[in-house]
Amino acid sequence: MRRTLAVLLATAASPALAEMPPGVSHFTLNNGMQAVVIEDHRAPVVVQMVWYRIGSADEQPGKSGLAHYLEHLMFKGTDRLAAGELSRTVTANGGMDNAFTSYDYTAYFQRIASDRLDLVMGMEADRMENLRIGEDDWQAERQVVLEERAQRTDSDPRALFGEERSAVQFYNHPYGRPVIGWRQEMVDLTREDALDWYDRHYAPNAAVLVVAGDVTADQVRQLAQTHYGKIPPKEGATRAPRPQEPVQRAERRMEMSDPRVPQPVLSRSVIVPERNPGDQTTAAALSVLAELLAGSPQTSYLGQRLVLTGKALWVGAGYDGLSVDPTTFSVSMAYPPGSDDAAAESALLQALEDFRRDGPDPAQLERVKTQLRAARIYQRDSAHGRAYDYGQGLSIGLGIEDVNDWPELLAAVTAEDVRAAAELALGERAGVTSLLKPAAPSETAAAEAPETPPATTTDPIDTAAEPEQLQ
Repeated sequence: MRRTLAVLLATAASPALAEMPPGVSHFTLNNGMQAVVIEDHRAPVVVQMVWYRIGSADEQPGKSGLAHYLEHLMFKGTDRLAAGELSRTVTANGGMDNAFTSYDYTAYFQRIASDRLDLVMGMEADRMENLRIGEDDWQAERQVVLEERAQRTDSDPRALFGEERSAVQFYNHPYGRPVIGWRQEMVDLTREDALDWYDRHYAPNAAVLVVAGDVTADQVRQLAQTHYGKIPPKEGATRAPRPQEPVQRAERRMEMSDPRVPQPVLSRSVIVPERNPGDQTTAAALSVLAELLAGSPQTSYLGQRLVLTGKALWVGAGYDGLSVDPTTFSVSMAYPPGSDDAAAESALLQALEDFRRDGPDPAQLERVKTQLRAARIYQRDSAHGRAYDYGQGLSIGLGIEDVNDWPELLAAVTAEDVRAAAELALGERAGVTSLLKPAAPSETAAAEAPETPPATTTDPIDTAAEPEQLQ
């Protein structure tokens, strides 16, 4: 999905390269746990986030969904906390908590009154070291994640199509697997699988602590040393080398029809570089390119060429370089049902080719840089957002200086940089062209017509129950 610069630029707040912004500090405990403190004394509230440098892309083949499964089980209690007690305690103290899993990290957070930081830090440290999973808990929670998949993926044609597109995009890299997991592998996850993942990867030397809000650096350091500092590091806790993507030489095309799809959506995606420590210039240019192409439906290049001319209902460009390994750059458009698919694709490709030929409009490029400068100011109003930015950056291997440098690198992008990024992302290279479209009238009728199954079979329909938030 397209990320606007307002989000992209929220990854730092430094007005000078490699300098720590006012109120931001960092330290590392003796056991290897990194910590970032972001002081914001405008309200007596604090956010604690613990990011583990391990995600679904680090799972072994055949165990997809394990990282997310353990995220759920982390709320099942410890030696001193009953199942669900951590969340109940946070709520009883006027706070909220949650967690989320991605390809590259798993994170847990609480937002609570600042005088309760000692309380939540103690509970978070407790489950880093002393998780207990009961015999009944693991089976019940496995059913929860299966129902979550049924509600969020299996019942949504766009989500199903996205899974297949990722599987086609990556020949070998685990980014081709869904974070939530393939259903046929999720059903076989066990308590032993979860405990093995926990025992190997949940350790202070594989974690990043970020605390933002009404605190001081000395206060956080003292509490972190008290609660996390006593937890021993684990050898081998950090992520192992992953399977890497070979050179892709073949163009791939895929198409799917479904009666629940309201309008056709055409996408084109290729694999491009990610942000790396000390090497983010290409990623910055790709980020600016995405914004120039489709950051606004009225003023962006594709918005003017396709939306305002009636050839598209909306356009999008997606790039998020915050990943451990090479990621994707995508361009997409939705167009009116009944339109000629070939004509729509031709219009998109012609617009992209024209951009490659002409390069960015200087005024548009300046507009993007103005948004960059504004975003640097606005993002300082969110302690949670700044905590997220440092946590995400450090959890994928960037350094503090890389996070701080990001807005200046975006501001330094030139027209020639954008041209080079366009050649990289829009040029002649193997990628995936995908089309998700409404079913034709005959197909819709067939889909809606009742089917009489043979008398000797039963229909194995998944009757999933209430949904669970995928985080």
